[in-house]
Amino acid sequence: MNPSAKSILLVDDDAEIRELLQTYLQRAGFNVQTVADGAAMREALASAGADLIILDVMLPDEDGFSLCRWLREHPRFAQVPVIILTASSDEVDRVIGLELGADDYLGKPFSPRELQARIKALLRRVGFAQERGGSEVLAFAQWRLDMVSHRLFHQDGEEVLLSGADFALLKLFLEHPQQILDRDTIANATRGREVMPLERIVDMGVSRLRQRLRDTGKAPQLIRTVRGAGYMLAAQVSSLKHAPL
Repeated sequence: MNPSAKSILLVDDDAEIRELLQTYLQRAGFNVQTVADGAAMREALASAGADLIILDVMLPDEDGFSLCRWLREHPRFAQVPVIILTASSDEVDRVIGLELGADDYLGKPFSPRELQARIKALLRRVGFAQERGGSEVLAFAQWRLDMVSHRLFHQDGEEVLLSGADFALLKLFLEHPQQILDRDTIANATRGREVMPLERIVDMGVSRLRQRLRDTGKAPQLIRTVRGAGYMLAAQVSSLKHAPL
């Protein structure tokens, strides 16, 4: 095991898939731990953590959706990238996974090479966000975002937990206020790749962020949809530097 390599936790009850992916990803330079169910996932995370989690939807004890929800509600793991594995024909599974905070998804059967590409893209995004995290607090509308801790606060004192994808998307909007961002730009910044035709991953990410920002009316006012072009943060953004939250 390479102590400097990124660690991946694979959660899948199919022993053949676990063995195949562990061998493939270890050869690609990752440290890989595999488990078969949700209970074992929690134990593995408690003892060793992970830089990225690959999570199958269908598990014997707890489904992948409830586990993804638990991860996003747990401060220690809220920003760990999660790739959901779904039945290839089940669009509903993909939408639910994204709504719960998964960073990406792959339909079974899939190519290990494609999975490796998705992993590397998400880890690059995480590394880029850490390098450019800054040392300031950004203020917009009724919100404050600490760029170091990734903590988001409303003016009423409520703290909102952000997944890694949530933070990457919000950071992108805050760096380009009142500018229209197209879907490929958003996907590259938040998922590390462009979107495929008819893919809803960007729209679901924006919808999830709007929920975090209480911007859920019929005509959202904070993150506006520009029909045929993309999305725009309508608020002004100011830097508070090291201001306390």
